[in-house]
Amino acid sequence: MAKMIRSKYGYEPPEWVQADARLDRWYKDKRRRANKHGVFCLENKTKPVYQASQGDGFNLEKKGN
Repeated sequence: MAKMIRSKYGYEPPEWVQADARLDRWYKDKRRRANKHGVFCLENKTKPVYQASQGDGFNLEKKGN
C-alpha cells in the first residue's frame, strides 16, 4: 500500500495529492483569467443599452418618394 501523505484535504495517497494540486492550479488560473477579463465586473451593468426605436433612422428598408 502507498504511503499516505498529509494534505489540506486529509491523508491521501501521493497520486491524489498530485491530482488535487493540479486541480487547485487549474481553478486558480480560471479565476485569475475571469477576473482579468472583467467577467465579474459590475461596471458593465451600468452602461446604457441603446435599442433601435421606430423613428430614429435605423430602418433598413428604403421608402420610395
